[in-house]
This record gives sequence, structure tokens and C-alpha cells, in this order.
Amino acid sequence: MILLDDLKNELTSYVPEVKELSDVLDIEHAKIELEELRNKAAEPGFWDDLERSQQVLQKTKAIENKIASLESLSSQLDDLITLTELSMEEDDESAAEEIAQGLEEFKKKLENQKLTTLLTGEYDENNAIITFHAGAGGTEAQDWAEMLYRMYNKWAESHDFKVNLLDYLDGDEAGLKSASILVEGVNAYGFLKSEAGVHRLVRISPFDSSGRRHTSFAAIEVMPEIDDNIEVDIRPEDIKMDVYRASGAGGQHINKTSSAVRLTHIPTGIVVACQTQRSQFQNKDYAMKMLKSKLIEIKEREHLEKISDIKGVQKEIAWGAQIRSYVFMPYTLVKDHRTSFETGNISAVMDGDLDGFINAYLKSLSHGTLENK
Repeated sequence: MILLDDLKNELTSYVPEVKELSDVLDIEHAKIELEELRNKAAEPGFWDDLERSQQVLQKTKAIENKIASLESLSSQLDDLITLTELSMEEDDESAAEEIAQGLEEFKKKLENQKLTTLLTGEYDENNAIITFHAGAGGTEAQDWAEMLYRMYNKWAESHDFKVNLLDYLDGDEAGLKSASILVEGVNAYGFLKSEAGVHRLVRISPFDSSGRRHTSFAAIEVMPEIDDNIEVDIRPEDIKMDVYRASGAGGQHINKTSSAVRLTHIPTGIVVACQTQRSQFQNKDYAMKMLKSKLIEIKEREHLEKISDIKGVQKEIAWGAQIRSYVFMPYTLVKDHRTSFETGNISAVMDGDLDGFINAYLKSLSHGTLENK
């Protein structure tokens, strides 16, 4: 039996934690900053500079979300404590189960809020660009890459993030050879950066009539979307541009002209492509954003002083050791080899339930047991 006294004691123990979280997030200063940003938006001529106004609005929304999340958490705790005290006064135990359920929901929200305090990287608040590459193995690996593509779309959807398709190259018989998506939302890169690396699949192949077990690999790249106001030193003569006809999962946006764009950064061999926009100009603009993001991501991770210090991408495209294994047969298990976090509910994972892996990675970073990638 759930006792109201026990529930009240546990609930009140979280009051100082919420206060501490408010201090860590510097909510009082955030409110002052929010007021200043709103005053800027009300100034005459604010919309004359569209790029600047968009930046102000984006920052305003991010701060509003931070304040609203903390206030919602605090309000939920206050409501639960009030309901518990009323139930105790009336000696009514019937609400105990409802309060206990509310307490579990509150603890999950509190844990998620705590995790946002770990997102202190320069680009953690940015949108994320995810690129999928099928490994060697033909149809098997291409099908696996498409399964991962679906998984991350599902994860984004469950977090109310918006997903834009940038590039998609169909597999020969099934799946995809490569694809890129833009995940838009506050802290998208901060959460998704943990997913970069090689993902390994073990299963009975649906493409093998003999029913044999297969191991497949696919690689995930994650980059922060870089604002246009961040200068990246890329010489025009270092870029090779190819145009081709778009194909693949683009729906009505795919047309029959050579509007798709592929950019190659000659010094490093980095290749990016975009085919889902309506014109060659738009595709080139997005591809250039992707290239800048990729170069900055490598520069930051390799601790290089300049973009020109990047000598090649052999390290980037080598399969190397996988970061996570997904086993469908002879048992079900998903295990992250960096944090040792694992779950047997592989169906939930493939439907986008990745928070356990992401949270374990961020906590490991904060404890210094992982190198920040």
C-alpha cells in the first residue's frame, strides 16, 4: 500500500533540487534577457534586417522554452504536494496511486531537465544534420541504414523536433545507400551528437533464403547546423561542384531537371549533397551549409586550430569499432559499447526510444569517462 506520508516526504525532498536547478540554469537572468530581446523585437525597423530578426526570434524562443520547462516542473511539484496535503487532511488514501504516478512523471521530467545542464558545448543548442551511410554488404547494409533512418525520424518526432530531408540515395534493391536529414529544435545537436559512429546489426536476414544470420554495419555522422554569420575559411578553388538529376525519397519536390548538387572539398575529400530543394541554387546553399558544418565539426573534435589543418577524412569514413550493437537473433539486445548501457526491448529502440543511450552518454561526459566528440 502506498502511504501518503511517504509520498509527501519524497515530494518535499525534491523542492531544494528544483531550486538548485533553477539557479544552475540561471532562470532569473534568463527572464531579464528575455525582456531585453522582446524590447528589441518591438523596436522600429526590427524587421528591416531579416537575418538579424530571425536570430533574435530564435534566441527568444530558446529562452522562453527554458523558462517554461522549469516553471512547469516547479508547478507540477507544487500541485502534487498540495494534493498530498489535502488528501492527508481528509484522511483520503484514494488519491495515493494518482499522486505516485504523478511523482514518477515528475522524476522523469526532472532528470531530463538536469541533462540539459550538461549541454554546454558551443554548438549544443543548434539544429543537427544527420547523415546515414550504408556499410559494405550491399542490400543487407542498405536495409540497415534505412532502419536507422526511420529510427532517428521516430526519435525526433517523439521530441517534437522538425525533420527536413536534404538528400536520399536509394539502395539497389532495398533500403538506402546514403541520406541526410536536418533535425530542427533546441539542443538537437547536443542530444544527437552521441549517435555519431558505426552501428552494428546482427539478425536473420530477410534477404537470405537460407535463413542465415548476418552482421551489417552503417555509419552515422552528426553535425551542428552552422549559422550563416559564422565565418568558415573555405577557398572557392577548393570546392568541386557536380549537378545531377534528383532521385529517391523526395516526393513532389523531386523534379526532372539537373537541380541536385554534390560538393566535394578537394583538400579533405569530404563530399556533401542536397537534392530535395526546388532549385539548384537552394540545393547548393544547403550543401554549402552541410560542408561548413562538417568541417567545423571535425575541427572541433580533432582540436585543430584551423580548418586548413584537416588533412583528410580517412578516419571519418573508416568503419573501425562500432559504438553500438543491435542484436535481433539469437536473443534481443541493444548495447552501447562506450557506456555499457543496454536494453532488451529492441522494438522500442527501433521505434525511436533512444533517450536511455543518449542520457548515459551525456552523464559519462560529465563524469569525464568519455572524450567529448
